[in-house]
Amino acid sequence: MERRTPGLLGAIRIDVARLHDTWMELAFPRQLDASAVLGKWQPETLPQKIAYYLWAGLGLPLLLIGYPLLLFGFATRFYAARLDSAATRLGVAGAVAVAALGWGILTLITHLQLSFSAVKAVGAASIVATLSAALAVVFSRVGGRGTSVALAYPFAMTALFLPPVVAALVTPTLEAIIIPPSYDLSIWILDTFLFVGGLNEWLRASFNLETFGAAYGLEGIGYPLMWFAIAVPTGWLLGALVALADVVRPKDDDSGLR
Repeated sequence: MERRTPGLLGAIRIDVARLHDTWMELAFPRQLDASAVLGKWQPETLPQKIAYYLWAGLGLPLLLIGYPLLLFGFATRFYAARLDSAATRLGVAGAVAVAALGWGILTLITHLQLSFSAVKAVGAASIVATLSAALAVVFSRVGGRGTSVALAYPFAMTALFLPPVVAALVTPTLEAIIIPPSYDLSIWILDTFLFVGGLNEWLRASFNLETFGAAYGLEGIGYPLMWFAIAVPTGWLLGALVALADVVRPKDDDSGLR
């Protein structure tokens, strides 16, 4: 028989139910994928029932936050699969060659037009970006889901984030578009996420995006390093959302929202 695709409301119901079952699975057995023989585990004693329904109630507010994140995880998985397909066709050597070619051209342009310190900044970032592209491909091929979340996604984000930032350091037109927002973003991160224990004040006193690395002839390297520091946790977050999407709706499951 032909399998019917659920409508929008039905798809939302399926995804929300599986997301809540994923939450229940954290504390109770056979919630997300019930045994064909035993079925979904149900509480029997009064303490078990109290714990079960209390845990279920605690999970309901989390759905308000978790479901939009789950949709973002579905979208990230979709586009990551496209990138992974391209990387598969290229292979590790191909990915390295493409990244090295692009960064080599940028480094050559910098060498012909700008100072030696700018060349070193671009050269250092090019090495990081090229290695990141290669490592992202490698770690997406080896290990399992944990390896992809912990390593492949952060390296992929590094390879994506660094090129426009470094290009902005050597291109006046891009500099006016990318560098000031990067500086404003650094302030927002310091005041929003890194205020605990006075960490933001210590970072302000110890590092300056404009002058960091100048003593070693790497003036301007502070911005690429900042984006590298952003890329790693961003990769972890995206990897975790994709892992959640894989748990809630495996890739071979065509039910739910697309």
